[in-house]
Amino acid sequence: MKKYQTLLFDVDDTLLDFAAAEKLALRLLFEEQKITLTTEIEALYKQINQGLWKAFEEGEISRDEVVNTRYSLLFKEYGLEVDGVLLEQNYRSYLEEGHQLVDGAIELIKDLYNKYDIYIVTNGVSRTQDKRLRGSGLYPLVKGVFVSEDTGFQKPMKEYFDYVFARIPNFSVEEGLIIGDSLSADIKGGQLAGLDTCWFNPAMKPNDTDIVPTYHIQNLDELYRILHEERGSA
Repeated sequence: MKKYQTLLFDVDDTLLDFAAAEKLALRLLFEEQKITLTTEIEALYKQINQGLWKAFEEGEISRDEVVNTRYSLLFKEYGLEVDGVLLEQNYRSYLEEGHQLVDGAIELIKDLYNKYDIYIVTNGVSRTQDKRLRGSGLYPLVKGVFVSEDTGFQKPMKEYFDYVFARIPNFSVEEGLIIGDSLSADIKGGQLAGLDTCWFNPAMKPNDTDIVPTYHIQNLDELYRILHEERGSA
């Protein structure tokens, strides 16, 4: 029976419902610009945004380039010139208030935090993730938060995980498990670092990659079984 001691949780779409926070922030941003956010515009934004973040994960561009160009690239598709940096700042202020939880997340962490060393590992913007984690009630339940902006590296880079491991007291890679929704960032990164991995896949998206997680779950509740813990056992 495998026994884990250190649990590394991703944030967005793992513990916090990023899709819900993003949708609200985008709607408020576009209302501010007096533009109707259509499903077509939202879909194009997501396509551009995901492409930029993928390039960031692969080390091709910086985080600043991701966040400061996505709106100018979006509006350029409609023949409009905008201040991408200013729109990003406004969007960020709305997003920081979005701390909707994924179903079962707070209950799970409350059950586990006295039994495991729980840390947050996230690609993103430090201030935004800090505010959202505090607003959700998760912040006091974890022993540390590692945001790519602070580390100088990002998931899935091995250097990111080296940075994290060096700052966790008495860390053992054999006793570590990473839980996240991204095959390319969380699962691939965990594998490169020698960790067991748990792919959280609530939509049951097909895995058309060669990345094979140690565990594959649809609901956070399934972690109790993997960890051999009882629900409500805090």
